[in-house]
Amino acid sequence: MTFGRYCIAIGLTLGALGIAPHEIHAQERAADRRRSLSTTQETSDDPRRVPAPGGPKGPDGSIVLRGGRVFDGTGAPARAGTVVITRNRIVAVLPPGATDWPRDARVIDVTGKTVLPGLIDLHTHITYSDPPVSTTEDGNDADMTLRSLNRLRYFLESGITSVRDVASAGDIPFRLKAWSARNAIAAPRIFAAGQLITGTGGHGNEVRNFAESGPRPIRAASGPDDWRQAVREQFKVGADLIKIASHFTTEEARAAIEEAHALGLKVTCDCETFYIDRAIEAGVDMIEHPLPRTDEAIRAMVAKKVEADPTVYIYTLLFNKLGGGYFGSSSRRFQFSDSLNLDVMRRMHRAGVKMGVGTDLVLDWYQHMPWPYINELKYFMAIGYTPAEALVAATKTNAELLDMDDKLGTLVAGKLADVVVVNGRPDDHLDDLAKVELVIRDGHIVIDDGRIFVPRHVPRAAPPPYGIKR
Repeated sequence: MTFGRYCIAIGLTLGALGIAPHEIHAQERAADRRRSLSTTQETSDDPRRVPAPGGPKGPDGSIVLRGGRVFDGTGAPARAGTVVITRNRIVAVLPPGATDWPRDARVIDVTGKTVLPGLIDLHTHITYSDPPVSTTEDGNDADMTLRSLNRLRYFLESGITSVRDVASAGDIPFRLKAWSARNAIAAPRIFAAGQLITGTGGHGNEVRNFAESGPRPIRAASGPDDWRQAVREQFKVGADLIKIASHFTTEEARAAIEEAHALGLKVTCDCETFYIDRAIEAGVDMIEHPLPRTDEAIRAMVAKKVEADPTVYIYTLLFNKLGGGYFGSSSRRFQFSDSLNLDVMRRMHRAGVKMGVGTDLVLDWYQHMPWPYINELKYFMAIGYTPAEALVAATKTNAELLDMDDKLGTLVAGKLADVVVVNGRPDDHLDDLAKVELVIRDGHIVIDDGRIFVPRHVPRAAPPPYGIKR
């Protein structure tokens, strides 16, 4: 049989099964790419899942968190137990009294405290400026990098071991991601979108929103081909996800989303009103913010499994600190308020939309941490969640929305060792999240006694001075 006839025969067979030949490897969702991954090849610890060399990772030795309450994030109630970590993995959650851990392990007594998975923030902008800031600093790589490092410390001290950065300038979030991954800086894991993609004059591309000099967090695109190209540009520099924003046509959004899904990346959207309808029709994975949408749009979100990152509390800050709104913004031409925002969140919850937790702290508002994160969780309680359910949203659900639930989000053997110890019972009282004492990220202790912990360096052996005996 010739190759051509073989292809025709395969097509006829698939046709008889109701499957179009071109749909064999269709990428309707970013996670579809996982079907092609090897089950034996290690991959990078991010949604890109790039092949990575095997071998031991994380610090030498084991850490044992003994005697505390274990809130594992799975939805099960907290229980007495001991968490055992070896290198950068959780290897066991033992019942009380068990001592099955390596003899040389470092044992930390956490009696009376709660051990839980590292928290995740789904919406950050680490390079954004702090007021007051000069034009020189705002467009300067070095200043933006140092500003980001300072900002990331607040998140880490708040028990947030992973941040999803959904628009920052230039290569900065990707370089900081790499440095954090090798524990060279005190920072959470960073999962970065790169630049926000929007239509010319769309959200973030309005007059005087950002300096035109230096690296910018916005990529304006026009037409489906340019939107597709913009996605490829973010993928090239290391994007873990793609973020788009209104305005756009349905065709532009579809081109970007199809390209991202083919590359194995999820797409989230900062959009409102009929732009939400367009994004849903185009196949988007998530909608950011509590911006206006109809009940029909919410039902379509449920039907197409479109997720949500409500970020309600940031608007409470905005209404209080900036006098009520985005003044002069052509991309925020609609009515919204605390009550309207909470209503959108409540309607999504009632309909069954899967929701995660993000803060979107701009300007210098990260200096309020951990309270913006805690207050966002309280908005979840306001629509019917228990404190424990809100914590599950902050850990397990957030990991799922990040496409990292195979590695993060729960205290289960085999997961990456991102662990927080809180002096209290945050699954009963969310305010206890302000009492973070110990944070372990990727097996490394990065917060100890509530402070950034940087171990003393071990000097390398050096040859003695010439002519001088030891």
